Amino acid sequence: MIKANNPALKSWVHVPEHSDFPIQNLPFGVFRTPGLQPRLCTAIGEHIADLQVLSEHGFFDDLGLPREVFRQPSLNAFMALGKDKTRAVRNRLSEILDDDLDEWDASELAEYFLHRQADVSMLLPVAVGDYTDFYSSREHATNVGTMFRGKENALMPNWLHLPVGYHGRASSIIPSGTPVRRPMGQQMPQDAEAPVFGPSKLLDFELEMGFVVGQETALGERVPVGEAEDYIFGLILFNDWSARDIQKWEYVPLGPFLGKSFASTVSPWVVTLDALEPFRISGPVQDPEPLPYLKTAGAHSFDIQLSVAIQPEGGTEKQVCKSNFKYLYWSMAQQLAHHTVNGCNLRVGDMMASGTISGPTPDSYGSMLELSWRGSKPLDMPDGSQRKFIHDGDTVIMRGWCEKDGVRIGFGEANGKVLPAQ
Repeated sequence: MIKANNPALKSWVHVPEHSDFPIQNLPFGVFRTPGLQPRLCTAIGEHIADLQVLSEHGFFDDLGLPREVFRQPSLNAFMALGKDKTRAVRNRLSEILDDDLDEWDASELAEYFLHRQADVSMLLPVAVGDYTDFYSSREHATNVGTMFRGKENALMPNWLHLPVGYHGRASSIIPSGTPVRRPMGQQMPQDAEAPVFGPSKLLDFELEMGFVVGQETALGERVPVGEAEDYIFGLILFNDWSARDIQKWEYVPLGPFLGKSFASTVSPWVVTLDALEPFRISGPVQDPEPLPYLKTAGAHSFDIQLSVAIQPEGGTEKQVCKSNFKYLYWSMAQQLAHHTVNGCNLRVGDMMASGTISGPTPDSYGSMLELSWRGSKPLDMPDGSQRKFIHDGDTVIMRGWCEKDGVRIGFGEANGKVLPAQ
């Protein structure tokens, strides 16, 4: 466990009391500045630490790592080294920040490897080869099913037996801060006889988390559910933007397409499973019992608090929902095991998203479709306006964090501003 709240923490690193990036977190990301090519980093309070500079000064030499692995535009090569190596780097970073260990004192190099987060550009942390989106929140699936099929038929017959998912579009996964253009597409207005073409009128967010694959498999190989977490490098915030009117018209019979593929926003930081261990908990009881290849033992979920805020252009943001990762019915391990049960191979950098994470109360619903209940219950904003769905100029801000016994870790933000269609 990385040391938390170290009273002897070096004075050259400022970590605010409620920082998303205290010493015990040390997530991984990729950054650049005008004078530097993209390279790997970790977050420490209000700063980022340039791992390439630390590597060039020999701080990782005894770990058997190629120095060039930190001079990359993505985490892929680093993740491919395996968890033993990446864990060793994280532990070494903890030692560098520990005043009790003179061997790894880097204070004299601080001005070379530390940058203020406000002064750098954070990039997409992973080169995503393939992306799969699941539909694993029972509350969300029930809410949506109730709206469109009625309460008695809310869940489809397969939903309680397998993690439902679809193959999404990797090329439109974008880092936090990237604007999102309102998509154009076909829609079928109510009571109309023919579809129309134009900007989506029902643009929505979906509060999700993604996990990043850090180990590959061969085609035809299955990953047992008990070993699935060995293949997961870490977690990331994920906004699966959705154009509800486009999606409704197109999704039968093959599922989401243009209503989803225009953009998905992720946070710039990947938080490792090691960092999340203190927050591990059991997920919901599964009834009926899953088939043997999906049956798990022990705790396979995490107590990760999640929130979404909407900030109108030039206005004050308002938190519109607060949910939790623990509500997911199907765990990451089950999702990955199911994904590979037919022999589908995994590659380093593959990303899998949870599906909308809704909780049991109306204020914990993870989409505007649910929060406004299909537009019938508009949300009041601080400037006096209302929201049924997302307006042009709105910025959607997702946040995630864990907190327990004085220990806090965070995921930063996944935010995106909506621009008008063109």
